Amino acid sequence: MSVTTTESTDRLPAPGETVDAVVVGGGAAGLNGALMLARSRRSVVVIDSGTPRNAPAKGVHGLLGLDGTPPAELLRTGRREVRRYGGTVVTGEVIAAAPADPSPEGDQRFTVTLAEGGTLHARRLLVATGLRDVLPDIPGLARHWGHGVVHCPYCHGWEVRDEPIGVLAVGPASIHHAMLFRQLTDDLVYFTRNTDLDAETRARFAARGIRVVDGPVASVEPTGDGDIEGVRLEGGQTVARRILAVATTMQARTEGLEGLHLPMQDLPNGMGRHFATGMAGTTQVPGVRVAGNATDLAAQVGASAAAGAQAGAHMNADLASADTDAALAAAR
Repeated sequence: MSVTTTESTDRLPAPGETVDAVVVGGGAAGLNGALMLARSRRSVVVIDSGTPRNAPAKGVHGLLGLDGTPPAELLRTGRREVRRYGGTVVTGEVIAAAPADPSPEGDQRFTVTLAEGGTLHARRLLVATGLRDVLPDIPGLARHWGHGVVHCPYCHGWEVRDEPIGVLAVGPASIHHAMLFRQLTDDLVYFTRNTDLDAETRARFAARGIRVVDGPVASVEPTGDGDIEGVRLEGGQTVARRILAVATTMQARTEGLEGLHLPMQDLPNGMGRHFATGMAGTTQVPGVRVAGNATDLAAQVGASAAAGAQAGAHMNADLASADTDAALAAAR
């Protein structure tokens, strides 16, 4: 069976063939993990859903040597590099992943089933599915996501400098958010949306020239050309803003992975939920590692790529140990 990708057609392994590793997720973490494995002459298959978190962004920022590179271009380059060393990258959705019977030598085995058809058999799994940003339920907000609505001052801050910015409060994290965006503009409004804001915080905001607007928000109003005009309050007043910053609720993508029974952790104050991991992405399930935003919700592209590389290197070392154990058993 073959699956078509943007650049070329990669063929899935033959039915019944077991590969060294399957990587679930084709973003920075997954591709860098696959790159390390492929360069170590491991058979590796990357399953890429084609829906990266940063798709709406014009460029990747804060990544040394590649600052401003469009996300799609960075991923195209990464896929080419993985393929250069013999790795396989296919477009698809994982609908099931679960442990399988171990090898005769006792090594771990896993099965991965794709929505498009076909089942992969692997010795190890790297989960790099990323996360999903959940926005507040404010009419008109979601349509501007990744453009007029931003979340990270390090990813988008320079590009929105000196604009009239509004911070939409979602909880305690929004206070810190406001202080970071204040570094980027002198015109900052904090919309409390009826969240608590104590006197000390209000004094700190006032000292930095941050205007506070209390009360619920009714909607985000667009201009005629589709940009943001402002924030409309429930009383009918519209506060002019060009950019809105909001701390999203970050949820690791877990679809199709329920059969692995990977433990999860919640961030405080409802900020998000992610896979629980140890050093180099280890999990409580032997043979499964997690890298990137699926376990580190705040990681930028560079940190996610580095985590993927580390996980891939440790997976190769683990496989080398298993190979040695199998060879020793066969020699006896």
